[in-house]
Amino acid sequence: MKAADAMGVAYGTYSSHENGNRDYGQDEADRYGAFFGVDAGWLMTGKGQATRRMAPILGQAGAGPDGSVLFAEGQGSFGEVPPPTGSTPNVVALEVVGHSMRGMAEDGWIIFYDEVQAPNPQLFDELCVCWLEDGRVLVKILQPGREAGLFDLESTSAPTLRDVPVREAALVTNLMPRKSAQKFVRRNPAHQVREAVIAR
Repeated sequence: MKAADAMGVAYGTYSSHENGNRDYGQDEADRYGAFFGVDAGWLMTGKGQATRRMAPILGQAGAGPDGSVLFAEGQGSFGEVPPPTGSTPNVVALEVVGHSMRGMAEDGWIIFYDEVQAPNPQLFDELCVCWLEDGRVLVKILQPGREAGLFDLESTSAPTLRDVPVREAALVTNLMPRKSAQKFVRRNPAHQVREAVIAR
């Protein structure tokens, strides 16, 4: 029922499609495939693979000396993780390293984002990945600054950065806690990424 509601499909219709009691067309297959992260052609014919698209882990949030994001270079991504249900095809991920984001996202959590855009009021009061003019990338709550083109970056564990020039920002669309991440993340062996340790 939750899946039907999330896709805006009547439960009876969705249930009939899922149980094979009623056929469905390409539009429905596209909707179901996008929602569940599987190939629409496989849903309709059963041929090929139901490959679920994975989101690449492009960097480590909090890994820099100032809590900044360090991106993977040269050897591809740090790994990949199944994207949350309903994600866009452009969704990518960061892994939280350390405790600089405590209260927003903990060590070992996965942060998902997709649309990178110029900072705008729709992103205010939201947790965002922020690309600063000085080259740093931080995960902070974006706020308007005191002058046009400047922004305040808030955190729960550090002082607010005031009137910072931000080039681009992306809304954090979802978070995956450490225990789930350990279960689902596929690591890239070309990168030396430490495994998150669960505190006992």
